[in-house]
Amino acid sequence: MTDTQIIPEAVLELIGPDGSRRVVRVAHTPFLIGRGGETGNHLQLPDRRISRECAALVYEKGDFRLQDRGQRRGLFINGERVDSRPLRDGDTINFGLPDSYELIFHVGQGTESLPQLLSRMEQLSTAESGAGGLRKLSLLLEATALLHSHLPLDAVLGTMVDHAIALTDADRGLLLEPAPTGGMRVRLARQRGARSLPTEGLEPSQTAIRATLEQHRALVTEDVEHGSLDLDLKAAQSIIAQQLRFVVVIPLYTMAQREVENASETPRGELLGVLYLDSRQPAAFSGLERQILDALAVEAASVIDNARLVERERERQRMEQELTIARDIQQALLPREFPRWPHLQVSGINQPSLTVGGDYFDVVELGSNRTAFIIADVSGKGLGAALVTTMLQGALSGLAVGQQAADVFAYVNRFLCAHSRLERYATVFFGILDTAGRFEFINAGHPSPLLLRDGRAESAFPAECLPVGLLPDATFKSSAFVLQPGDTLVLFSDGVTEARSPEDEEFSTARLKDVVARHASAPLQELQDNILNAVVEFTRGAGQADDVTLLLVRYRGAAQAVSLPASEGAKTTAGGHVS
Repeated sequence: MTDTQIIPEAVLELIGPDGSRRVVRVAHTPFLIGRGGETGNHLQLPDRRISRECAALVYEKGDFRLQDRGQRRGLFINGERVDSRPLRDGDTINFGLPDSYELIFHVGQGTESLPQLLSRMEQLSTAESGAGGLRKLSLLLEATALLHSHLPLDAVLGTMVDHAIALTDADRGLLLEPAPTGGMRVRLARQRGARSLPTEGLEPSQTAIRATLEQHRALVTEDVEHGSLDLDLKAAQSIIAQQLRFVVVIPLYTMAQREVENASETPRGELLGVLYLDSRQPAAFSGLERQILDALAVEAASVIDNARLVERERERQRMEQELTIARDIQQALLPREFPRWPHLQVSGINQPSLTVGGDYFDVVELGSNRTAFIIADVSGKGLGAALVTTMLQGALSGLAVGQQAADVFAYVNRFLCAHSRLERYATVFFGILDTAGRFEFINAGHPSPLLLRDGRAESAFPAECLPVGLLPDATFKSSAFVLQPGDTLVLFSDGVTEARSPEDEEFSTARLKDVVARHASAPLQELQDNILNAVVEFTRGAGQADDVTLLLVRYRGAAQAVSLPASEGAKTTAGGHVS
């Protein structure tokens, strides 16, 4: 089979781990699904647990068939594992993974490609001059949408409304869309003769529109003077004022709603808009003409839905580009390398759960004998949290110019409380270590760092202050501790201890202590790698909701400071150190 084969319209509704949804058209056969694009996948799923060659949709003998191309954990249709099976409308596809992607298969109803449409138009006999002419118009409308779908959306929709006016002999036609504040607003307006109308001041029948939306189906009133099975509009104010005789209102839904056969069912699709037509002259529509109106509405909904999906995809790509820039800026603000101090060694790493995260760490030299260490976790994730971490870094950098730690914490706390619209607070651990081993620290609601001494790991620095940004009058005080040569501090964010397994079990502080104690004699970089590897092995690929940040500090002792001058200036990259 080749990509040039004509296949029926079909789509995959893609549901992400975060509940987001988008629709992907199945435009090729075979249609390849998997991780990454290097194997030619048409649908690429960014989940490392999904195989690069995962699945394929193949159209053959009138059916779409799902085939397993080597998904490690199996391929499932409606919860049943399959190797190859025909798909039916509404089938759910998943990949044997919790918290991963899910697909819902939808097949269109009778939608044809442009070559098929033109072929059918040529085959219509001249004997069908009455209804046949209307059928030609219906087919022509579908062909027009396919031919001009590359044009601006409003131009395509305006042409379709013009055709609807010509078909029904209406005076005017409106396309309404949901307004952000509720209700419906006029997106475009046309009148007889393919002329545009200003959208301001128009008064479509709100009674008819409201009835259509409540009943989730089209309303066709051929003559309001004689009433209608759908609704009696004679008393409606806008009908009287404008002397209207016929009104047509057709709701436009996404594909899921258009496939509902029972009009009494609750709508499953999203309302895209309303096609509204009216005239001061009565009309008489045959059953065929009403079917054509319905077909036109389906085509209009398809055009709007496609354009909406394209716009959402463009917006998603734009956001991804902006987030990538934000991530680059945020990562550039983190320490990229550490000096080789004579009395200590440092290693650190940050792994955001999203493109940008809310964790932050830094190391600040406060003179020849004192070094400050900071690790912070801002509530929430994403761009908002990243902006607050940047502000924190700027504020805490004041420590390098002689500001007292408690004063800086109080300032940051007041700032966040004063700007409550940020809706952010932060847990922060801040410590200053001098060459003699004196360690002064403030723990503002952060998980206690571990002290690794003589092969044992203990939580030795409990939080004695509130997180910054919770209460404007909160006070912050420092505590002191004396480190011994060989002591190691393990500073971490709760993304380490709260990392979750596929069984929804937490990694926990106890497991972290165990890993640290078992590798107590390891070099600092190796100890950091062992912690990260233990978390990865525990989570086994399960999606995580929090950033993972580590900052490890090993005190070597005052004697080392005497024997190894700081002027040597050796550097170590963040995430590693030089022995």
